[in-house]
Amino acid sequence: MKKVLIYDFGSQYTQLIARRVRELKVYSEIVPPDFPPERFTEEVGAVVLSGGPGSVYDPHPLLPPPQLYRSGRPILGICYGLQAMVHQLGGRVEKAEKREYGLAYLEVRGPSPLFEGLPRRFRVWMSHADKATALPPGFRVLASTENSEYAAVAHLDRRLYAVQFHPEVRHTEHGTEILGNFLFRAAGLKPEWDLGNFLEEKIREIRERVGDGKVVLALSGGVDSSVVAALLARAVPDRFFPIFVDTGLLRKGDREKVVRAFGHLPTLRVVDAADRFFEALQGVTDPEEKRRRIGHLFIEVFREEARKLGPEVRFLAQGTLYPDVIESRSVVGPSAVIKSHHNVGGLPQELPFELIEPLKELFKDEVRALGRLLGLPEEIVSAHPFPGPGLAVRIIGEVTPERVAVLREADAIAMEELKRSGYYDRVWQAFCVLLPVRTVGVMGDRRTYEHVCAFRAVVSEDGMTADWARLPHDLLARIASRIVNEVPGINRVVYDITSKPPGTIEWE
Repeated sequence: MKKVLIYDFGSQYTQLIARRVRELKVYSEIVPPDFPPERFTEEVGAVVLSGGPGSVYDPHPLLPPPQLYRSGRPILGICYGLQAMVHQLGGRVEKAEKREYGLAYLEVRGPSPLFEGLPRRFRVWMSHADKATALPPGFRVLASTENSEYAAVAHLDRRLYAVQFHPEVRHTEHGTEILGNFLFRAAGLKPEWDLGNFLEEKIREIRERVGDGKVVLALSGGVDSSVVAALLARAVPDRFFPIFVDTGLLRKGDREKVVRAFGHLPTLRVVDAADRFFEALQGVTDPEEKRRRIGHLFIEVFREEARKLGPEVRFLAQGTLYPDVIESRSVVGPSAVIKSHHNVGGLPQELPFELIEPLKELFKDEVRALGRLLGLPEEIVSAHPFPGPGLAVRIIGEVTPERVAVLREADAIAMEELKRSGYYDRVWQAFCVLLPVRTVGVMGDRRTYEHVCAFRAVVSEDGMTADWARLPHDLLARIASRIVNEVPGINRVVYDITSKPPGTIEWE
């Protein structure tokens, strides 16, 4: 099976390119900008150069190895990828007199594999301040916009293509067709990537690796750990021990949902550790300290339970996804710590387990699809992302059983109304946050002085960037009215209309 390598130059859309390629049933991987072509295997069928924030005329620009263009692989440069290709092959790139951000109209100048079957004029999404002003030898113009004469160019004989716009974003009309034309017409690849084959291959791999050992998993009830659990239950049912730790910080019904989905497994372990977590969080208000304490205690509880299973426990399964692998690699350079992530609390080196990460090649949407193949219920497969520390990071300030109970009820009402309205599956994530702020209210001719609840709903492709969801006012009114009337301790609801960036999706 052939695959596509995507050279990452720091674009916010790099992962989106990889997902779009996989949606076309061609396997893709993201590699650093200096990945040497000497390491190409026979499976590498094509290359994509991503966009990026830099300029080719910077003092130390990020550029692919020059020998990449002599590898014989078809190459598609996108935005900065076009500029890198033009610059390295003898053309010229300069700062544009007029920057081009947002929608533009593309005029196709003539026939080519890239635009075959497409209209002569359609909208594309631009995001650049530099542009090509002279083409390398052998290149010709395929399409232009009002501001970019060289909006799409190619050296047809060498199968080198480049576009100044972003075909991977939904704002570009016919973007999927353009990517498909590159993969299938220009590069001659076949749509061979299939999750069904992936599933069978992973089952074989897990059986061979586990052998007569035992494998444990911290089962949270979220999509990722649940899909891993279903996969292991099919591969090694007698050797797999899922451990569900009830931290007391879960949403309403989470524990019952896990038991419904996995209660048939005789190896399921349910540990009630709520009192220990609340004791550890007493007096703590700093977000990072909350995460640190929850993570350390989670590992402690999990390790205690795993030890009860005996020395045969050699493997720890985790729901690591492909974006986690990409981010941990930091392919373009060090990035600032926005917040600590929490996947089984952060795995300490002294844990005596070998890792099994069967989902580390998949994106979130592929994990959901795999969950459906495995027969998981939709209430798990389509569930919104939920932070590892649970409701603790949705309570600003100290976490107490009383405050968790208030937030849990408010959040359950918001989710119920979202699902009833049909908007639950139309947003990426939605949740309530309990603020350490009291406001004056009037209820039944009596003055109240109670807490504020913030409601947040965002739309996103992958969680890396997000915009606040434009929910109907009637829906927001129902959510606010029910929370104020049904949840003692809250007398005001506000809606968060901050995008990411500058905000994060979660409040802590």
